[in-house]
Amino acid sequence: MIILDNQQVTNKIRRIAYQIAEVYMDHDAIVLAGIMDGGHSFARLLKAELDRINMFETLLCEVHVDKKNPRAAISTSITAAQYENKGVVLCDDVLNSGTTLVYAVRHFLDVPLTKFKTAVLVNRNHKKYPVKADFKGISLSTTLQEHVQVDLKKDNYSVSLQ
Repeated sequence: MIILDNQQVTNKIRRIAYQIAEVYMDHDAIVLAGIMDGGHSFARLLKAELDRINMFETLLCEVHVDKKNPRAAISTSITAAQYENKGVVLCDDVLNSGTTLVYAVRHFLDVPLTKFKTAVLVNRNHKKYPVKADFKGISLSTTLQEHVQVDLKKDNYSVSLQ
């Protein structure tokens, strides 16, 4: 069942980009740190919107978290020095239990930042950890057996419930 079609996903991303621009308007540059794979795709689309708004420089960062073993070492495509004393938005496509997001947040806490927020396209409300999305596209009340599928392939975005 389709929850969000291409136009609706595009609108959600645009709205989140404007919210980010408003919150970070006093920054010269921010880092969009996307958790691989879906979160990075989401961050890439947010960056395109933020670049269109053109309020500040946005740097894209890949965050590599082993989702089967989130306690394993986390790596990023940029160095800590590149995001030190900057505003960071940690992005993921779906926030389910919060496990992946909370371990990724922990990684960034080792470096001084000017501001740190989280953004997700879909918030499922099944939190195991006290983590929240500061920016979210949609909140869904689902059962644990249901699966949210986010597809951010070029020009055919969708969110579906399976």
